[in-house]
Amino acid sequence: MGIFKTRKNKKFSYTPRYFNNGEEGNPFEIKHKFDEYRKTVGGNTNLKTKLINALDDLKNNEDKEANRRILIIVAILVLIFLFIIDFDLSIFFK
Repeated sequence: MGIFKTRKNKKFSYTPRYFNNGEEGNPFEIKHKFDEYRKTVGGNTNLKTKLINALDDLKNNEDKEANRRILIIVAILVLIFLFIIDFDLSIFFK
């Protein structure tokens, strides 16, 4: 009963009566369709390990257009935020 520990879900080894195990695997297994391509999915309970894996995934990403698109979207959102709070951009152009 730790304060900062989360409870793990219970796992049961249920197999249906008329289930053929040789076809596709377990149909009752809940898994995202992109889990086998990600490093960050799994039993990593350490926050530092998750952050390192996510940054490594971002650096080794083959799709440079997606990274550029994300940076453009973030820049536009920052400019919209600065416009909403009436930030004076003229201090950068003196």
